[in-house]
Amino acid sequence: MRLALALLLALVATAPAAYAAEEGGDFDAVHHTADGNYLDFLPFFKVELPRLFLIREADGSLGLAAFGSSTAAVASGRIAVEAHGAGHGDEAHPEGEGHAATGEHADEGQEGGAVQDVAEESLAELQEVPEAPAPYDSHLVATNGAEIVVDFSPTRHLLFALAGMFILCLLFLPMAGKYKKGIGRETAPRGVLQNMLETLVVYIRDEVARPNLGDKTGKYLPYLLTVFFFILTCNLLGLVPFGATATSNISITAVLAIATFIVTQFAGTKDYWGHIFNPPGVPAFVKPILIPVEFLGIFTKPFALAIRLFANLTAGHLVILNLIGIIFIITETFGTGAGIGTAIPATLMVLFVYGLEVLVAFIQAYVFTILSALFIGMATAEHEHDHDHSEDHGLTHHDLAVAGANGQTPHKLHERTVGTEVAMTA
Repeated sequence: MRLALALLLALVATAPAAYAAEEGGDFDAVHHTADGNYLDFLPFFKVELPRLFLIREADGSLGLAAFGSSTAAVASGRIAVEAHGAGHGDEAHPEGEGHAATGEHADEGQEGGAVQDVAEESLAELQEVPEAPAPYDSHLVATNGAEIVVDFSPTRHLLFALAGMFILCLLFLPMAGKYKKGIGRETAPRGVLQNMLETLVVYIRDEVARPNLGDKTGKYLPYLLTVFFFILTCNLLGLVPFGATATSNISITAVLAIATFIVTQFAGTKDYWGHIFNPPGVPAFVKPILIPVEFLGIFTKPFALAIRLFANLTAGHLVILNLIGIIFIITETFGTGAGIGTAIPATLMVLFVYGLEVLVAFIQAYVFTILSALFIGMATAEHEHDHDHSEDHGLTHHDLAVAGANGQTPHKLHERTVGTEVAMTA
C-alpha cells in the first residue's frame, strides 16, 4: 500500500514534465524548475498570475500598468510578446504577427533590397515553425515607444514563499498562545504539534545556537529559528505535487543570505573588525596581503550561503525531472516496449531521489542555520589579547568556561573549534 502511494505521488509530482515531453517533444527540465508568471497544474490547466509593470512612456512620464494576466496584458495593446530574435530597439510584435523584420537598411541600395527580399522569403518559410510560446511563458515588452522599467509581477516562487510564511503563522501563533497560558512552561507540552515543534526549537537552541553564540544565544535565537523554519517549509512545499520550491530561486536565497550578512555585520564587535583590518600577531609586511583577503571573506560567506542552498535544491529537482524525461526519450528513440522497460527502473530511481529530497530539505535548512550561527558567533566573539591561553587559541571566556566544565584544556577546545569551523565552511 505504501509503495503504491509512493508511486502515485512520484507520478503526480512529475506530471507536468511528463505531459510536456509527451505532447510537445521538447522536454526541458530547467524550464520546469524555473520561475514563471503562472501556477502549473499540468496536465490539467495553468493559472496565470497578475502582471504589474512600471512603464516609462514615450514622452518620458512614468506610470503603473496592472493587468489580470499576461494574456490580458498582450490583448490590451500596451504590452507585446518580444519578437523572436529581436534585439534592443527592435519593434515588438504581439503574438501571432510573426518576427521582427530585419531589412531596416533596405534603402542603402540594390544590395540592401536584395537582402530584404531574402528576409521576406525566410519569413514565409517560418510560417511552418510551431506557434510561439504563450504570453505567460514569454518575455513581454512595452509598445508604442514605451519601456518597461520594472516588472513587479508576482511569480509562483514568490507565492510559495508567501505560502511558507502563512503556514508558519498558522503553526506558531497557536503554539505561542499556549506558552502564554503556561502550557509548555508550567506544564508539559500538549498535543503532537506542540511537542514536535518544541523538539525542533530546542534542538536548534541547544545544538546550533548555544555552541556558537554562547551567552548571546537569546539575542539571535529568534532570527535563527525564523530562518530554519522558513527554509524548511519552502523546501517541503517544493515536494508537494504541483508545488514550487521558492528556495531553488537564487533571488530568495540571496535575500536570506543578505539578511545573515546584515545581522553578522551589526553583531560585529570592535575585536571582530580589528581582526579584519588589523590582524593581530601578523608581520607588518604580510598585512597588505591579508587585509584584502579578510575583507573579501566578509562577502564570500553570504555568497556561499546563497549558492549552496540554491544549487542543492535545484539539483535534486533536475535529477527527478531528467529521470522522468529518460522514459520519453527512450520511447521516442526505440519504441513503446523499450520505454515501458525503462519506466520501471526510472520510477524506482525517482522514488529514491524523492526520498533523498525530503532528507535534503531538512539538511539544507540545518546547514544554512548553523552556518549563520557560526558567522554571527565569530563576529560577536571577544578575544582577550593578554598572554594567556585565550590569546594563543582565540578563545572567549565563554569558551574557556565550557572547556573547564567539560574537563577539556584550551588547546583541545581550540582543535575542536577550528576543526568544526573548517568542516562547516568547506
